Amino acid sequence: MERFFKERAFASPSDTLLTIAFAGFSLFLIWLALDWAIFNAVWTKEEADLCRSASGACWSVIDARHRLILFGLYPFDLHWRSTLACIAIIITVILSCIPLFWGFKRLTALWTIGFLIFYLFMEGSLLGLQQVNTDQWGGLALTLFLFASVVLLGLPMGLGLTLASRSKLPVFRLAATLLIDFVRSLPLVTTLYTAAVVVPLMLPSWLEGDKIWRIILFFALFFACYQAEVFRGGFQAVEKGQFEAGRALGMRPWQVMVRIILPQVFRHAMPGTVNMVVITFKETALVTIVGLFDVLASANTAYGNGEWAPYYMEVYVFVALIYWVFIFSLGQYGGYLERRLAVTSH
Repeated sequence: MERFFKERAFASPSDTLLTIAFAGFSLFLIWLALDWAIFNAVWTKEEADLCRSASGACWSVIDARHRLILFGLYPFDLHWRSTLACIAIIITVILSCIPLFWGFKRLTALWTIGFLIFYLFMEGSLLGLQQVNTDQWGGLALTLFLFASVVLLGLPMGLGLTLASRSKLPVFRLAATLLIDFVRSLPLVTTLYTAAVVVPLMLPSWLEGDKIWRIILFFALFFACYQAEVFRGGFQAVEKGQFEAGRALGMRPWQVMVRIILPQVFRHAMPGTVNMVVITFKETALVTIVGLFDVLASANTAYGNGEWAPYYMEVYVFVALIYWVFIFSLGQYGGYLERRLAVTSH
């Protein structure tokens, strides 16, 4: 690092001047941000009257409206259930990141239990609690549920589409290729709108199901079609000679695929997969368009009255911090997986 600064930042008088000017400007911006966010900020809802005269941020809106942002339309007196559901999903994600739980049976059991706990607390009736329909689910719990559901359904669907597109049977190969290309040609908004509005018009009422499940299925299909291309790149990175080597050892085709090819495909596809997962977490905000009350829609409602309308910036900063925490954590874990599996991103 010291050599870098000497060779790049202070290599000549002009470089030194530019480095000092940039550092000074950066410190000035940092000071302005801290002055607005911390030093001159108003923090509690009891001091909300001071927001009009304060030169800094009015975090009173977060103190007063954080429940609406985090829980959305979920009944106020039942927020403890939504909190426990969020904790269940987060713990499930954390445990599935530990190598001890890496294995088909363990991961399947872990996520089955995690989703079951989430649903039991959010819906409630199976535990003898007050029933809360999916239309009332919202806030951070809904965002996490959508994200986890889409990724868990989309990954195996994407792998299946990739294998089908590489099949020796023309029917499977053509059908998978057409589906991947068709879905990838559509914006996600169109896909979600189709799930929420168009599909119910085409199906009988008894087959419609809840809107949230249709959106999860179509969202997962959208994810799977993009992930299929990531897996296709992983297959292309595996030398063809390894297929023949496995067959020469007397292994059946499915054994060659499961024991030799797929582990290498997953390693090569890891950087692209992490990128897709991060993008999917951010794209969950688009469900606002089809009427689901995720954390961003809840934030819009939090300042949507005369009292708190001027302080929308503070609300969006708070929501951005929530997204940053999760996305930064996913990115760091993805980097850990790449290092563990000795995968290069080039």
